[in-house]
Amino acid sequence: MTIRLYDTSARQIRDFAPLTPGCVSIYLCGATVQAAPHIGHIRSGLNFDIMRRWFAYRGYDVTFVRNVTDIDDKIIKKAAEQNRPWWSIGYENERAFNDAYDALGCLPPTYEPRATGHITEMVEMMRGLIERGHAYEAEGNVYFDVRSLPGYLSVSNQDLDDLRQPSGEGETGKRDPRDFAMWKAAKPGEPSWETPWGRGRPGWHLECSAMAHKYLGSEFDIHGGGIDLIFPHHENEIAQAVGFGDAFARYWVHNAWVTMSGEKMSKSLGNSVLVGEMVKRWRPVVLRYYLGTPHYRSTIEYSEESLREAESAYARIEGFVQRVTELAGQTVEPAAEVPPAFAEAMDDDLGVPQALAVVHTTVRQGNSALAADDKDAAVARLAEVRAMLGVLGLDPLAPHWAGEQEQGEDLRDVVDSLVRLVLDQREAARARKDWPTADAIRDHLGQSGLVIEDGPQGPRWSLGPR
Repeated sequence: MTIRLYDTSARQIRDFAPLTPGCVSIYLCGATVQAAPHIGHIRSGLNFDIMRRWFAYRGYDVTFVRNVTDIDDKIIKKAAEQNRPWWSIGYENERAFNDAYDALGCLPPTYEPRATGHITEMVEMMRGLIERGHAYEAEGNVYFDVRSLPGYLSVSNQDLDDLRQPSGEGETGKRDPRDFAMWKAAKPGEPSWETPWGRGRPGWHLECSAMAHKYLGSEFDIHGGGIDLIFPHHENEIAQAVGFGDAFARYWVHNAWVTMSGEKMSKSLGNSVLVGEMVKRWRPVVLRYYLGTPHYRSTIEYSEESLREAESAYARIEGFVQRVTELAGQTVEPAAEVPPAFAEAMDDDLGVPQALAVVHTTVRQGNSALAADDKDAAVARLAEVRAMLGVLGLDPLAPHWAGEQEQGEDLRDVVDSLVRLVLDQREAARARKDWPTADAIRDHLGQSGLVIEDGPQGPRWSLGPR
């Protein structure tokens, strides 16, 4: 068994070889909490949640770090616009992100450090970089000298002579316009911390380098994030860490965007879809299915139609799970191992689409067993399905999603009683061979959004796609 991952820095799929046998360390760039999350933000958390679950299934002890950037130019700007303390903006949106991660079934990280809690580590890193000749102070700012580090831009594969480094307001005193800020001198009314070079606040890139070092040491296995972070953020993280003397990340894994009309989902473009609003319209498990089942390196083009397709696909899986559970008369535990084809797909760069195809094939086999009244085969298929869905975080019988079902159980009982009355009328029509009436009843139920399935145990109903 070998897990293989696409390494952005190598531009190829590589066999995963852990730094420490039996263990895997992952650092994921988490939320910059200037606003509530849209589904594009949460996709990254979902993709790496699935990665983490697969490593755990394969027997690894996983340390998963996902940071919170709670001090940033955008947060300070929002605070000024809303006449609120900067920390209240950050805390409010940090809670919104955690609510979104939890709603979509993401496991909590091993550690979730905030940038403002690690100023001491950032100062230590800057001091080391200055001593090694990789950084310098100018007018209260501290900059990284990009020409001092051979190999800079190796991940994004850019030419330094063509580089246009993004710069913020007040970044004065640079020796080279391509140098980037690690520390920004204090401005009136802005938050600041004391350092040997004067009061100021951290730059975005420095935060992650310092926190990764703090929690995972000088070298760790996997650094993750969205493809939009490759430059400048990840390149500058690498520069700081390597300049400080760290080996840093052994593998770089990046997920693709969620787009609308071909553009990256972004608040600045006005095309974002907030998770807090989406979960009012769609079941959270359907959102997880929609965002988590495409390959992590594939772009998702958002559409209501695609969400409806995801809802319908998950309903087929869920319906099978419910039918076999009822037939068994008790909870069927997940199988000890997933089917080999599922494992092969997941080992190959987290091939979730191919793995999901195995899930649906197994569901079809289970439905065939139900139709043939083969209880043992149906139960065996359910055990396999539950094992696979557990890896994907989609098992409808898992406590997280079972609670979601229980919330609507009372209403379902009422609807079930009403539908049963109508189905009894349909069965009576079929018994007297009044096929037009039986078909008309079925059609009317279908128009109401219900799907009727006839089986050996009689007719069943379920909610159809929207």
